Amino acid sequence: TATMERDIEVEDSGVVSLKWRSGALGSMNVTMLTYPKNLEGSITILGEKGTVRIGGMAVNEIQHWEFAAPHAMDDDIKAASYATTSVYGFGHPLYYDNVINVMQGTAEPETDGREGLKSLELLVGIYLSARDGRRVSLPLEY
Repeated sequence: TATMERDIEVEDSGVVSLKWRSGALGSMNVTMLTYPKNLEGSITILGEKGTVRIGGMAVNEIQHWEFAAPHAMDDDIKAASYATTSVYGFGHPLYYDNVINVMQGTAEPETDGREGLKSLELLVGIYLSARDGRRVSLPLEY
């Protein structure tokens, strides 16, 4: 991680390499320095039995969806792209609607604190690895 150009108290760029217990490898590149504005976000999964790329300004476009074995929902997923002019897409309003409905007792949470802690633990592990210059295993031991 690094604070390269902005006068801020947090990082504006980061690169992460991940290795899952299964042996799968992953990488993540993040920057807040895209000129003149956010170019795109993307998630690409490459596997021996399928390939997926979701991209666009708000990760709102199914750009590639192909698997060795077809699935009944493939066509629906391929058609799930939507247009947006916001880097946030339409995800935040749906999330907040769910939070409000849960608080009013009319819905179950789509995600919970335990799931959120998994993301937080990954981020803490990334920071520890960057700070200490070593590999960090999850779950973290406190």
